[in-house]
Amino acid sequence: QDRKSGDHFKVVGSQLKNGLFHLDGDSWKNIVLAYEPVWAIGTGETASPEQAQEMHAFIRKTIAEAYNNQIAQDVTILYGGSVKPGNAEEIFSKPDVDGGLIGGASLVASDFAAIVAAAQ
Repeated sequence: QDRKSGDHFKVVGSQLKNGLFHLDGDSWKNIVLAYEPVWAIGTGETASPEQAQEMHAFIRKTIAEAYNNQIAQDVTILYGGSVKPGNAEEIFSKPDVDGGLIGGASLVASDFAAIVAAAQ
């Protein structure tokens, strides 16, 4: 719903600000963020690589505005929306996607191995 209405950036920005922006700059060295679109949770649907990149870039930009570019570039941002062997390489190729938070695909060893290979 938020994506269709164009509010998805506001929602994610608010989640970042309310959940993490009380941290000092040094604390970000220990943070790994994972983004998963609400509509992808448990559905098997995934964002396009371009949609994933768009949100990850927004997250990084929001962090840079609140802290600085170095912290934003150093933070690890994973994509968690139904990464599979068939889409992992393309998703992981995006500049602001640092890897994946793998769910159901990790239950099948060959699928998980293919995702790991795509990340290398």
